[in-house]
Amino acid sequence: MKIAVIGQSLFGQEVYCHLRKEGHEVVGVFTVPDKDGKADPLGLEAEKDGVPVFKFPRWRVKGQALPDVVAKYQALGAELNVLPFCSQFIPMEVINAPCHGSIIYHPSLLPRHRGASAINWTLIHGDKKGGFTIFWADDGLDTGDLLLQKECEILPDDTVSTLYNRFLFPEGIKGMVQAVRLIAEGKAPRLPQPEEGATYEGIQKKETAKINWEQSAEAIHNWIRGNDKVPGAWTEACGQKLTFFNSTLNTAGLVPEGEALPIPGAHQPGIVTKAGLILFGNDDRMLLVKNIQLEDGRMIPASRFFSGADSSVLELTEAELVMAETVQSAWKRILPSVLEVEDSTDFFKSGAASVDVVRLVEEVKELCDGLELENEDVYMATTFGDFIQLLVKKLRGDNKESECIIDYVEKAVNKLTLRMPHQLFIGGLFVDAEGAKTYETINPTDGSVICQVSLAQVSDVDKAVAAAKDAFENGLWGKISARDRGRLLYRLADLMEQHQEELATIEALDAGAVYTLALKTHVGMSIQTFRYFAGWCDKIQGSTIPINQARPNRNLTLTRKEPIGVCGIVIPWNYPLMMLSWKTAACLAAGNTVVIKPAQVTPLTALKFAELTLKAGIPKGVVNILPGSGSLVGQRLSDHPDVRKIGFTGSTEVGKHIMKSCALSNVKKVSLELGGKSPLIIFADCDLSKAVQMVEEVKRMKIGNPLDRDTNHGPQNHQAHLRKLIEYCQRGMEEGATLVCGGSQVPRPGFFFEPTVFTDVEDHMFIAKEESFGPIMIISRFADGDVDTVLSRANATEFGLASGVFTRDINKALYVSDKLEAGTVFVNTYNKTDVAAPFGGFKQSGFGKDLGEEALNEYLRVKTVTFEY
Repeated sequence: MKIAVIGQSLFGQEVYCHLRKEGHEVVGVFTVPDKDGKADPLGLEAEKDGVPVFKFPRWRVKGQALPDVVAKYQALGAELNVLPFCSQFIPMEVINAPCHGSIIYHPSLLPRHRGASAINWTLIHGDKKGGFTIFWADDGLDTGDLLLQKECEILPDDTVSTLYNRFLFPEGIKGMVQAVRLIAEGKAPRLPQPEEGATYEGIQKKETAKINWEQSAEAIHNWIRGNDKVPGAWTEACGQKLTFFNSTLNTAGLVPEGEALPIPGAHQPGIVTKAGLILFGNDDRMLLVKNIQLEDGRMIPASRFFSGADSSVLELTEAELVMAETVQSAWKRILPSVLEVEDSTDFFKSGAASVDVVRLVEEVKELCDGLELENEDVYMATTFGDFIQLLVKKLRGDNKESECIIDYVEKAVNKLTLRMPHQLFIGGLFVDAEGAKTYETINPTDGSVICQVSLAQVSDVDKAVAAAKDAFENGLWGKISARDRGRLLYRLADLMEQHQEELATIEALDAGAVYTLALKTHVGMSIQTFRYFAGWCDKIQGSTIPINQARPNRNLTLTRKEPIGVCGIVIPWNYPLMMLSWKTAACLAAGNTVVIKPAQVTPLTALKFAELTLKAGIPKGVVNILPGSGSLVGQRLSDHPDVRKIGFTGSTEVGKHIMKSCALSNVKKVSLELGGKSPLIIFADCDLSKAVQMVEEVKRMKIGNPLDRDTNHGPQNHQAHLRKLIEYCQRGMEEGATLVCGGSQVPRPGFFFEPTVFTDVEDHMFIAKEESFGPIMIISRFADGDVDTVLSRANATEFGLASGVFTRDINKALYVSDKLEAGTVFVNTYNKTDVAAPFGGFKQSGFGKDLGEEALNEYLRVKTVTFEY
């Protein structure tokens, strides 16, 4: 068809480009006149293609069409008018001229919200559903017949920008193209608009955007977000007009403590807190505003309203001065009406619009080694000088806007001053649990209390899941490229390495891990894990698949590997940081967000890890950590409808319960690393000295303080497990096994247990079938030549986590490793794991893998897409 495009902006440009790709002939483009010397993107694109472009300042005067304008339009011979985001009044002489008439895009579900500020009013009214309509143009009242509508869910903290960027822009473009396709095929409907449910609200202007305080917190929140960014909801306070932006009702964990901000007409004063400005509705509920624009145009974090802007000016290095010059050139390109960009040049007062914000953010990303900015950052630093200061702070990693206030517990241990967070970590903030509930975490070396840790409740789980869901669906994490995601994980690994002594010391203090082992394994392998998966981020890819052709057409089938969404990770107490890393690194590399429940008895390295994610620049809400009980926190994660995956390491009994909960809740994906009773088969033809050394060394192990450098074995993690080991050994002796060494609690403070060896163990005994999860080895004999019998005995268990074989006979080694029913088989070594090698069990030791490429698949879903052409 011959089409005339009448509209403006990037939206109009995209619709124009897609129509041309569909094979339509665009005979002319009508857009708005240049502003401040800058042409509209639609006109610029059409001019490149040699399509006639018209920039009429008006189409009619006093309701009458301008004859010369109509004549220029009619000369093009258009068969259809397409009006994407047209802001001008088009006379009916033009609307009705083409044989197919005219279609126009409207950002609401007509007949609701007729008028120019439809998106604003969708949010102001608190609508749960929004969307757009493509209708047959009428005389400008948005009452024409409906052609096509598409709807979406309105999220609680949506603003005009987020709703437009997430749905109205991308889906609207597709909708316009689909509508034209229906017209070309003669299938386009004309459905009269119903009057039932019809509304019309006037255009929002600054003078009409003043906040009415005689309403609920939700209504005030809706008013603020419905006017964000334009025209901006405002109130009078402290002798000036304050405009509020970035409002949320998600005030989980916020305590209304801070400096009061009296607001005339408000139900009660606002409170400036470290998180922002807390406001109250007449229902006494809270909302939080994160940014305030002052009367002079400056935008500041609401948390700094009384302290003012940071007056310290950074002195730039030579490299930073070069960077500033390149960014200055970008400003010049975006602001052609400005002769010279100086420190005082204001981006918006120089003619920049919202589309220029997007352009500036993208240019900075290219010029500054992938530096990620939010659109919000441009509004926070509108002058060039302030903008450069903001960039330098971000590049140096000391941007005060992103600082999180942490209530540390400090301890002088191991020649270090440990600074340990002890609160829940939700949405990028360390917060108290609901009801300020806490519990004691115990040092297993002496039984003393390390500190009080916040004890998460069900409501805290819901808050953390909501934060993770928002970060996944609306946050920066889902918008950045996979390579940039990897860059952040590499940075996190670097920070973990910088803090490795502190992390290992906390692991020794809280988990009883031997410090030297913790440095190498607990922390060392954790760092390696994040580096390994950081490298995978930009290598997650699908494939193309040949399928039967539907002749005479052809087909293209491809697969995409996508992140699942919000994942819950539940980890045990034996390797607190390493188990967290094994699962979390793969989860984040795949692009998911996560809520982590560390073992209740070992929460402190997980909370220190949370602090490092902030320092690494991981966006808020991507990682959330909830110390608490498994029956409460783990259960709620398994039951929660917004959690799409559970990764669990722990007992088989609990794993079965989690699997059942995952099935009943929302059929969420689950991977389980459960109990193990791992056989180690030592044949007579092995290097016996190497094998026996593992037993002989048990007697020489030094048991003691895990922070002492010569300690080989530290305490058990907690009192209950110590009692379990004592009972386990007592039962072994009662059943007739021979206790060679150990078997008792060490007579000293703390939870120490002797490394233990049993011999003469028969297969029917309790200690032969059940896992101790402690320093206990059981030894059973078998006839040297009877390989199949020993294999049958080794496999006669419902566990299948790991196994091992010692032999010099390569054929025997291969045969045994083939027949052993375990997820990992070690040959002439034991427990030699690597971040690149998958680890996970068979049978009731669970399913799914940690580590290696296989682990990524646990946190991805595969989508198949088939094209016909």
